[in-house]
Amino acid sequence: MPRPPRRRPRLFRTLAVLAGAILIAAGLAMPSALSTAGAAPAAAAPPPVLHAEGNRLVDAEGAAHRLLGVNRSGGEFACVQGYGIFDGPVDDASVQAIADWKANTVRIPLNEECWLGTDNIDPRYAGTNYTSAIEDLVQRVQDHGMTPIVELHWSHGRYTGNSAGCSDVHASCQKPMPNAQYTPAFWTSVASTFKDDPAVVLDLFNEPYPDRATPTTEQAWDCWRDGGTCPGIDYEVAGMQDLLDAVRDTGAKNLVLAAGIAYSNDLSGWLEHAPTDPAGNLAAAWHVYNFNACSTASCWDAQLAPVAAEVPLVAGEIGENTCSHGFIDSVMEWLDSHQASYLGWTWNTWNCSSGPALISSYDGTPTAFGAGLRDHLRALDT
Repeated sequence: MPRPPRRRPRLFRTLAVLAGAILIAAGLAMPSALSTAGAAPAAAAPPPVLHAEGNRLVDAEGAAHRLLGVNRSGGEFACVQGYGIFDGPVDDASVQAIADWKANTVRIPLNEECWLGTDNIDPRYAGTNYTSAIEDLVQRVQDHGMTPIVELHWSHGRYTGNSAGCSDVHASCQKPMPNAQYTPAFWTSVASTFKDDPAVVLDLFNEPYPDRATPTTEQAWDCWRDGGTCPGIDYEVAGMQDLLDAVRDTGAKNLVLAAGIAYSNDLSGWLEHAPTDPAGNLAAAWHVYNFNACSTASCWDAQLAPVAAEVPLVAGEIGENTCSHGFIDSVMEWLDSHQASYLGWTWNTWNCSSGPALISSYDGTPTAFGAGLRDHLRALDT
């Protein structure tokens, strides 16, 4: 498991400074050389604690702030597939490479069974081993001045209906909705872990798609918010209100994201069905790819603009399977014009034509697709 570079013990550093001072006094060392040799880079400013104010995210001083960056996939699948916790390095250098793109946010997908340590997961990658690794990555992201978003990506529950990702009851694929058996407990644990770190953002569920199971869209939105027994889904569902309640019942005031239906691509019923947040710190999450139904400016104007006018809008995943960036260029332009947030999928060295991948190396070398996001982020006046 990758770890940050080891720091020299405090006593060792103190002795080194004293020894250097003696050499300077004796004329055996140049003060300028001593002042730069081995000097640690300047620490990045910590990420802001964010709050939803109208349709904007604001920091503690009330200044508007957008979440702009990347997804770092791996924590949702490596553990359940039995070969690790992350896919590729998550050490200090690899996180710095993300910051070098002028990203200010990293979204970290999670697996609820690995976090909770259920007995189907290899203990090396579950329970405290998993949670400690996630906490380390969250801290590393913050050490580089970026906001971490932790989100539930894969969850428990057997679903074999329309558009099923797998027939496995375990958290080995995307399910249409969270489940009442484990997901509230997952969010109680995650929120308890990060409630004293309010700069961490909590994203309730990756890509709900109850609309593929229910006979009507209205039933899908009711299932999305209220959970319970949903048509076409065989397990008891935990709705967005259940999950938000689990978070707030811990005392956590962190910003929370709630994604819409149709794999987070449909926000048409979000305002009408938004869960009630006693902390008043809720934003709408949206995903868009070139192959989604709502992938045109006319759809965004009709469906997204009303949401973005009322609450903060965070495009938690943007991407395309063309290994180019023409589509996300248009997405970013639209989101910029509405002062919304967005994150590219994904900071992994995959084949960018079969699954959108931003990089070909963890040193930050972009794919042709990733170059579009990188150059756009670097050009923003933020």
